[in-house]
Amino acid sequence: MTELLERALAKPSKRIAKLKTLPASEQDALAKPAPTGATPTKRIASMILEELQDDLICDRAFASSPDTLAKLAATAMTEYHAGKTQELDPETL
Repeated sequence: MTELLERALAKPSKRIAKLKTLPASEQDALAKPAPTGATPTKRIASMILEELQDDLICDRAFASSPDTLAKLAATAMTEYHAGKTQELDPETL
C-alpha cells in the first residue's frame, strides 16, 4: 500500500461507507486512471484525505466553541419547553 493511501486510511471513518454509496459508474471511475495520469490509489486517497480535512476543520470549530454551543442548546431547550418551537417539516424547506 502506498504511503498516501496508508495516511488516508490511518483514521478509518465513514469515508469508506461514503465511497460504497457512490453509484457503480462513479466507483468504477475512481478505479480507473485519471486522464491526467493520476493513479487510482492517489485519486481515492486524495478524496479520503480531503474529507478527513473537512472533518478536522469541523471538529476544531466545535472544540473551540463549547460554551457557545452549550448556550445555543440551552436556548433551544428553553424555547422548546416554552412551546415556542414547531415541528420541522422537510417538505416545506
